[in-house]
Amino acid sequence: MHRDQTTAAGGTPVRRPPAPGGTAGDAPVGPLAGFTVGVTAARRADELGALLRRRGAEVMHAPALRIVPLADDSELLAATKHLLDHAPDVVVATTAIGFRGWVEAADGWGLGEALLDRLRGVRLLARGPKVRGAIRAAGLTEEWSPASESMAEVLDRLLEEGVDGRRIAVQLHGEPLPGFVESLRAGGAEVVGVPVYRWMPPEDIGPVDRLLDATVARALDAVTFTSAPAAASLLDRAEQRGMREELLDALRHDVLPACVGPVTALPLEAHAIPTSQPERFRLGPLVQLLCHELPGRVRPLPVAGRRLEIRGHAAVVDGELRTVPPAGMALLRTLARRPGWVVSRAELLRALPGSGRDEHAVETAMARLRTALGAPKLIQTVVKRGYRLALDPAADTKYTDGPGADKH
Repeated sequence: MHRDQTTAAGGTPVRRPPAPGGTAGDAPVGPLAGFTVGVTAARRADELGALLRRRGAEVMHAPALRIVPLADDSELLAATKHLLDHAPDVVVATTAIGFRGWVEAADGWGLGEALLDRLRGVRLLARGPKVRGAIRAAGLTEEWSPASESMAEVLDRLLEEGVDGRRIAVQLHGEPLPGFVESLRAGGAEVVGVPVYRWMPPEDIGPVDRLLDATVARALDAVTFTSAPAAASLLDRAEQRGMREELLDALRHDVLPACVGPVTALPLEAHAIPTSQPERFRLGPLVQLLCHELPGRVRPLPVAGRRLEIRGHAAVVDGELRTVPPAGMALLRTLARRPGWVVSRAELLRALPGSGRDEHAVETAMARLRTALGAPKLIQTVVKRGYRLALDPAADTKYTDGPGADKH
């Protein structure tokens, strides 16, 4: 078990739920236990999903885009032939996987050696160390690479040198490069885009629609984005379904949008959606960000001598993860909005999904909730009035102040 899987928010150990009819195990579960995370990535989705599951999360995968196979990409072939016929002065390589894919695709078209010969005769700039490694693996040598891995630094260097009248090829990789191409053209350069890994809508839109529905219903705790086109595609699909405003509201207030970096976040932030981003723009730090952010949103409650946390689709009681049915979670969340205050059966009935008008449904769901929690005394029945969380008398007043609520 990884060390970062052993504690929840505040360092409290979280234990695995007991097997049916058994007692709770001692093995700790991950910091994302109880949470459900949406993954919109097409490339490296399996890796991201595995990292999330290893830390206890449930994962809903819905690739918002698909990558056009390089060998079938007529635009990449046309750009490659153009560069062979019209030598560029500078080639900017932006990603290792993109550069390798370009060379491999050219080789498949019978143009591999010609492309490498052309690249040997130009100034070759690499965005960072990974790209530099891919260039050298192809038998080439870069002229320069920024230590920061920043395209802004590449742009500054080119503009300082002067680009007027130069032909500059930029290996694109599906991500927008805000201002990069425009600034070069404004400086007088002819810019040739090399569209490696173009994005298109997914062939099966069903998973995307299910992710949208789950986001709007707040059945997800977070949605991850590893490319700007995926974020834009999700927003476009919501627009097509007439649910864009509902999606924006969910992402602004309840479902955490986690982006691998600032470029990826641009389509979301253009709609005033605040995003969370790791300091290092990699999958590992993105997962660690979620491990910090999601448990940090949970407000622990001191209830009946126990410590209660409500996490996504589950509850944590004294560090033990307890899976709760959807109806029970609806009741628990309603009670937790005003812990210690009586909530009427009528209000709890309204919180139950598809329950109709029969208050007996509340009693049934409440009995199942108490069983799932494994601590029936957490929820008290107030005769003829309703139910309440048995908040400890010594609890901070921030837990007991509830306007319009009835406390005794």
